[in-house]
Amino acid sequence: MTTTTKPAAPVAAAPGRRPGGASLALRQGRLEITQFLRSRESVVFTMGFPVIMILIFAAIFNDEIAPGVSYTQYFITGMIATGLMTVSFQNLGIWIPIERDRGVLKRYRGTPMPKWVWFAGKVLMVVAIGIAETALLLAVSVALFDLKLPATAAKWATFGWVAVLGVTACTLCGIAISSLARTARSGSAVVTPVALVLQFISGVFFVFTSLPSWMQQVAALFPLKWMCQGLRSVFLPDSFGAQEPGGSFELGRVALVLGLWCVIGLVLCLTTFRWTTKRDG
Repeated sequence: MTTTTKPAAPVAAAPGRRPGGASLALRQGRLEITQFLRSRESVVFTMGFPVIMILIFAAIFNDEIAPGVSYTQYFITGMIATGLMTVSFQNLGIWIPIERDRGVLKRYRGTPMPKWVWFAGKVLMVVAIGIAETALLLAVSVALFDLKLPATAAKWATFGWVAVLGVTACTLCGIAISSLARTARSGSAVVTPVALVLQFISGVFFVFTSLPSWMQQVAALFPLKWMCQGLRSVFLPDSFGAQEPGGSFELGRVALVLGLWCVIGLVLCLTTFRWTTKRDG
């Protein structure tokens, strides 16, 4: 996916007034959200693609994969996780090389604005768009496919921490993988294949236990598989946990793996992130 979003200008302070860090972060977040909404391709791909995939797959597959669990219900949970990964890992991995290649990041680094404000703006954009996308997917799924929303506070709490840990891990990994792209055009070529492969092996398009065992083992190394599994514990019956590879939803392991990827992503960001291209030095 490519984007034609114009490079952003650094957030400017109002004359005679020095805004605090929180104010700068909010301004930067609004700027990032505005840029996202102005890019029609990004909006359609990020917000529309998961909905389109749900409509297509629900029309093709309508069998039950377990008592009281249809394939559509199973698939919807995977698409919610995919949507969160798309807005964080995939979008950041594609956008940041474009900004770097156009010299936007170099200009940011030369301003008095604290560097963390730029990162905070990206995080706020991911959170805002992620919430909007999840709400859209849930609304479509409830209205058209009889998805049952969680009935207890504990289920909603699980949904919350799985989403937070998953988005945090994917955001950090998206910032880190952006350094692999040498030019603006290569960002999509680097990130999109990784995202697609993870979707196919992580139990998004297919029932996870139907995949070859070696593929399951590879998928278990990455966050998306655990995001899908955690969300299945929220939207599918408790009895379906017996269908998981470990015989249960393994929420403790879900939290452990996602938390570990947050640490790994942070370390990769701190050690690999570049503000300029190699030609800029």
